[in-house]
Amino acid sequence: MGLFTRTREEAPCTVEVSHRFEELSAHVRFDNGAVVWPGDEVQVLGQEIMAPYGEVVREERTAIITRASGLERLWTRMTGDFEFMELCEFSFSEEVLS
Repeated sequence: MGLFTRTREEAPCTVEVSHRFEELSAHVRFDNGAVVWPGDEVQVLGQEIMAPYGEVVREERTAIITRASGLERLWTRMTGDFEFMELCEFSFSEEVLS
């Protein structure tokens, strides 16, 4: 990994999309054990996956992982806490709004 250069790699992956009452989610698992680090980008190739209501759909795909440069990784780690704090600036209330 260079200070200014990005690298790309292909990784086989399994995509799981759940569209159930108790769970609405999408997960990607890299089948070769690849790990995504702060600043990296992932693009899963192929058509959009739509799970019918009440079902979970699993498909094997290929993902392109674009590794962040050393500088981008450092910047992401330095500023990531601030972005996380923005997410924390909310609250839930049992109060009903009229």
